[in-house]
Amino acid sequence: MDSVESRRETLQLFRSFVEQRRELGDGYWPRPDGSALPAERGPRAALPSAARPPVSAERFLIPEKKPEHEPAYKLTTEQPAIAGESDLAVRLFASVAESPVPDAASLEEFRARISECHKCPLGATRTHFVFGSGNPDADLMFVGEAPGEEEDLQGQPFVGRAGQLLTKMIEAMKLRREDVYIANVLKCRPPNNRTPLPSEMEQCKPYLDRQIALIRPKIICALGRVAAQALLNTGEGLNRLRGTFHDYRGVKVLVTYHPAALLRNPQWKTQSWDDLQKVRYELDGTILRPKKA
Repeated sequence: MDSVESRRETLQLFRSFVEQRRELGDGYWPRPDGSALPAERGPRAALPSAARPPVSAERFLIPEKKPEHEPAYKLTTEQPAIAGESDLAVRLFASVAESPVPDAASLEEFRARISECHKCPLGATRTHFVFGSGNPDADLMFVGEAPGEEEDLQGQPFVGRAGQLLTKMIEAMKLRREDVYIANVLKCRPPNNRTPLPSEMEQCKPYLDRQIALIRPKIICALGRVAAQALLNTGEGLNRLRGTFHDYRGVKVLVTYHPAALLRNPQWKTQSWDDLQKVRYELDGTILRPKKA
C-alpha cells in the first residue's frame, strides 16, 4: 500500500472514531460549526441483560436531581411543574401555557400555524418544514434531532436510511409506524446535516413542547444525544443518559442511540434493543423476546 493510500485510510479511521465519540458526548470533539460539548467522565451505567425477564419498570426510574453539568443551551420557555398537581394533561398544558408559540386545538391546526416559521436562518435554506408524522393520539413518541437530506426533500421525518432502520426497530417492538408519533427537535434541516446550533434549538424547542402537549404520550423515546439533551435540558452525555427512565413534564423518557449512529456503529444495536425492550414493557407490559446474536 503506498503512503498516500495509507494516510487516506488512517484519516478515515480517525474520522469514524471522532464521529463515534461525538455521538456519545464523550470528550472534547469540535463540531463542524466550531463549537464543542463539555467532556463527559465516569463509568457507563450497567444495564440488565436482554435475556433476563423484565422487572418492574419502577426499578429504572431515577429521582430528579440537579445536573452535574450545565445544559448545552438554556431554554427560556421551561416552566416548573405545578406543586401537588397529579393530572398529566393539566401539567403538560400548564407547562407550555406561556411558550411563545401559536395556540392550537389539534396537531393539524398547530402544523398550519407554524409551517411558515422563519425565526432562525434555517427557514431560508430548507426545502420543506418537517413537522412530524404518525398517530396524533400515540402512547409512544420518538424524537430525533433534526431532518436530514431525504426528510427535507419529502417533508416527512425519518424517511432516509436511518428512518428505514427506525421503522424496523418499531416493528421489532411489535408495533407499526402508524401506531406511534415521530418528530424532531428541529423542524428544518441544518446545512450539511451539521449538529443543531444552540440558537436554533432555543427557537424550535417550544414547538416540540407544544406537540408533546397535544399528543400526550405515555413514553418518549429520545433518539440520540441531541434529542435527549433538549428534552431533559441537560449537558450530560449519552452514555450517562441512556438505559434509564427520566422525566419530562410528567412523561417518562428513555434515551437510546439514534438510528444513524447504529448504522455507523452496528455493535451498539444490542444495547439499543435492551432499551427498546424496556420501553415496550413500560408501555403495556409486553415482554419482547431477546434478539438472536
